[in-house]
Amino acid sequence: MIQHVSGLSGRRTGDFLLFGVTSAELALLFFLTPTFTFVDWIYVLQHLLVLCIALTRRPPEVYDHSLPSSAAVIVAYAYPYAQVAYLRWVPGEPAWPAGGLLLVTLAACLSLASLLSLGRRFGVYPALRGLVTSGPYRLVRHPMYLAYVIADIGYNFQEWNLGTALMVVAGWASLIYRIQAEERILSQNAGWSSYSASVSYRLLPGIW
Repeated sequence: MIQHVSGLSGRRTGDFLLFGVTSAELALLFFLTPTFTFVDWIYVLQHLLVLCIALTRRPPEVYDHSLPSSAAVIVAYAYPYAQVAYLRWVPGEPAWPAGGLLLVTLAACLSLASLLSLGRRFGVYPALRGLVTSGPYRLVRHPMYLAYVIADIGYNFQEWNLGTALMVVAGWASLIYRIQAEERILSQNAGWSSYSASVSYRLLPGIW
């Protein structure tokens, strides 16, 4: 269900929801992290930026709050924390901790750079608040999702089991759906055709 928005009514609910969910995520981050590392502080900074964005961004011109998009958003937000909880119940095995730390650090930096490029255009649901073509968006059309993929691989290199691997598969399925839903919305921007032609790959350079 794609809807066009005018005025402030549609924006306020979504903005307060983003603020509330991000606040809960930040609280969980502090609760689940016994000792903060450099990477953890990058994620704290990102959450604080999102809190500011939620209170200052403009309403979208178009958005998609359909049931499939809502389900994809819920899965995307839930599966990283579900992995942490599951590993406390069923401990995993390390695969390559040093490589995992390198990938997680790279993912955190890419995610922060993507968020800074998006600025007040950032959102959770597929929505049109303008088109970003600078920074990491010159490399792939969805660099923040690429950061999520890299982080998932990195964290599972540090510790994984069959349960976390299955959760990552579910998370990536929701990510692919979100990409397709977002591009249906973004295609309504006048600059989308030229941007998608110049930046050919959605997520993985040279692949897709």
